[in-house]
Amino acid sequence: MVGTPVPIPEGHAMAHTLVPPVVTEGPALTELRLEVRAFLEDEIAAGTFVPHVDTWLTRWDREFTRELGRRGWLGMVIPTRYGGQGRTYLERFVVTEELLVVGAPVAAQWVSERQIGPSLLTYGTEEQKQAYLPGISRGEVIFGIGMSEPDSGSDLASVRTRGEKVEGGWKVTGTKVWTSGAHEADGFFALARTEPLDPAHRHRGMTQFIVDLHAPGVQIRPIVSMDGDHHFNEVHLDGVFIPDDRVLGEVGEGWRQVSSELGFERSGPERILSTFQLLAEAASAMDEGRLPSDGGLGRHVARVAALRQMSFAVSTALEAHEPADTAAAVVKVLGTTEEGDIADYVDTLTASGWVEDERLYALLQAAIIQRPGFTLRGGTNEILRGVIARGLGMR
Repeated sequence: MVGTPVPIPEGHAMAHTLVPPVVTEGPALTELRLEVRAFLEDEIAAGTFVPHVDTWLTRWDREFTRELGRRGWLGMVIPTRYGGQGRTYLERFVVTEELLVVGAPVAAQWVSERQIGPSLLTYGTEEQKQAYLPGISRGEVIFGIGMSEPDSGSDLASVRTRGEKVEGGWKVTGTKVWTSGAHEADGFFALARTEPLDPAHRHRGMTQFIVDLHAPGVQIRPIVSMDGDHHFNEVHLDGVFIPDDRVLGEVGEGWRQVSSELGFERSGPERILSTFQLLAEAASAMDEGRLPSDGGLGRHVARVAALRQMSFAVSTALEAHEPADTAAAVVKVLGTTEEGDIADYVDTLTASGWVEDERLYALLQAAIIQRPGFTLRGGTNEILRGVIARGLGMR
């Protein structure tokens, strides 16, 4: 068995818990974990990559991604008839977790693997599945996601990108922002308004389009971080023609579709492990006397362990095709807060007892620079608390 739920007695307070039941890892999952871990140890020893923080957003390596595809560690939940592996969400979780723990360069496949593949399986036509899923599973087709817009914050219902029906398709005009990896990607899913805005029903009349980022009318402008890194972009769509066969799902059902996709986006281990390499390096520095021992380390290790179990449980719900939107929002709020807390903790720790350590310093500086984005991307904590409240029937 790949995973076994721990039974909860009927009437127990946790029977109606916000997060799905705890699941234990079975022997098959452990065997897979050790296989991935051995591969990554060999890659690090060979100098293929240097472990880092926040690598699912900032570290691109297409060849590494293709190697994962060759080993069957991409497209894991995609059926074999579409070029995938036909495995479980729990197996995918194990592979994902091992990649994040060591800080591997996985940004190239991240969005495609995490939400584009599952969305195509749920809403795509047969032709769309055949066109994109095999390439995603090989690590050769790279996607971004086009949701956020300028001046909108996390209010996705304020989308102003418009889709106008024309002969044979649609013309899409508007701007998407914070599009991770758009300058490297082959395409993205763009959410656009295809009906006039009804202020009383702002979530209606939206549609998702599969956009070729090399098509005429697409302009990608870099957003450069204060440290000179470039992974965010603005994507301007100027009357980009989208044929009818590249509408994703149903016209007018975009809001329902992206709400489902966000469950995949918010619940994964990337929402708790972005700064794990920093925490691990700080622990090693304490063990070797390069940093003073501090009792706060145990607190952060315990938090990460608890959050990891919560994220694993959400994957169990996804595997069972059970609703996980609210639970995913909980994991995202708590997990991204802890990621930032780890950066603050190590920053304070080094200030009070610094021992020269180039590796630790580099990880810390990268984590501090990325820290503001942890609780913004995928929806701000303020917005997600509203999602949680609605999920609990409180608003």
